[in-house]
Amino acid sequence: MKNYLLSFFILFILNAPAQSLYFPPKTGNTWDTISPSRLGWCPQRIDSLYNYLDNTNTKGFLILKDGKIVLEKYFGTFTQDSIHYWASAGKSLTATMIGIAQQKGLLNINDSVSKYLGVGWTSAGQKEKFITIKSLLSMTSGLDDEPAFPCDNLSQEASCLQYKADVGTRWSYHTGAYRKLEDVVTAVSGQGYTAATNSYIGTKIGISGIWLNSVFFSKARDMARFGLLTLNKGIWQSDTVLKDTSYYRAMTNTSQNINKSYGYLWWLNGKPSFMLPQSQLVIPFKFIPSAPDDMFCAMGKNDQRIYVVPSQNIVVVRVGESAYNSLAWSPYDTILWSYISKLSDGCTLTSVVQKKVVNDIKIFPNPANSFISFNGFSGNGIIRYSIVNLYGQTIIENDTFNHSIDVSALAAGQYILTLQDDEQQGVKQFMKN
Repeated sequence: MKNYLLSFFILFILNAPAQSLYFPPKTGNTWDTISPSRLGWCPQRIDSLYNYLDNTNTKGFLILKDGKIVLEKYFGTFTQDSIHYWASAGKSLTATMIGIAQQKGLLNINDSVSKYLGVGWTSAGQKEKFITIKSLLSMTSGLDDEPAFPCDNLSQEASCLQYKADVGTRWSYHTGAYRKLEDVVTAVSGQGYTAATNSYIGTKIGISGIWLNSVFFSKARDMARFGLLTLNKGIWQSDTVLKDTSYYRAMTNTSQNINKSYGYLWWLNGKPSFMLPQSQLVIPFKFIPSAPDDMFCAMGKNDQRIYVVPSQNIVVVRVGESAYNSLAWSPYDTILWSYISKLSDGCTLTSVVQKKVVNDIKIFPNPANSFISFNGFSGNGIIRYSIVNLYGQTIIENDTFNHSIDVSALAAGQYILTLQDDEQQGVKQFMKN
């Protein structure tokens, strides 16, 4: 009898459902929380994270665990009820919209876009018919992402959507082309894009937002709700919002063989290489080295972020302005995740050091030839510095006293300079000729 009960107990444990997710009510501000101490998170490390966020122009920040709020912090005059733009993080919302439209039978992602928008939505001539909805989702339309003035990457006019390469042969982050997906949804749904978003997703999960000039605006908690929906594979509590499981898998996995770290308008971590917007360089490293390999994220200009980590049942949201006023790529995600990943490392008096983040560092000359000098970092005595290339490799690491660094041995390209002493740290990009 004892053996029978033991066997029954083992089978029960092995077949027990995974940790269930909590879903907040669709209306009101009620949202269950988990104490950081229950997760073993170090209070000093939380303070250090908040200090870093505050010094890198963050306005709102949330971490959900199992759907419940662990951390929620707002900075300055920004509050829980403040509205902020998603920027290109809204692309990931559109990816879900397309999946729902397909499950409704309103479109097929393998169809030519011209089927829904008519012939002539580009100036690509006969090549236009080969551009499918999937091509726009995966950024492989072949349309020129850097058309000549007066056009630019954001232009949606047919005259600006020009042929560059055959469909599927080139990955390029092209916002103007992507925005035609909104036109497709509007055409097949018979609704404006905000109304369609509210109907397909908003009313299902409690999001209240608006699209203005192809940019979504909402509260930070709305971003967290969308992240939670995606974490649970398109299911909100008992309501399956995105029923097409094969589409969900395709959306959150590599969509083509050129940029391994890109799904359907979602960025993917843990892949062997990645590419950057407005660049054809393939970088042979994973996207965010300090983040979990299964993490995927919605990413927008000025560091708008929704990170989703299935293995840990975690959603992280960051809204604000640009952390480093940098070019297209910056070390922000890697540094931010180094803080997040250390939250449960434990506390000692010497292990947690809060440093002031310096944002107004200036490097000159920039581009540089032999030496760079810097100001805006008023360290007294030894300043430790490191220089990292686009591959995430540390090329130079040393100390300096005189605010001058020899970079003559560096190959031409873009680099990140990190400066720190015992009290402060700063990051700045520069170019080497």
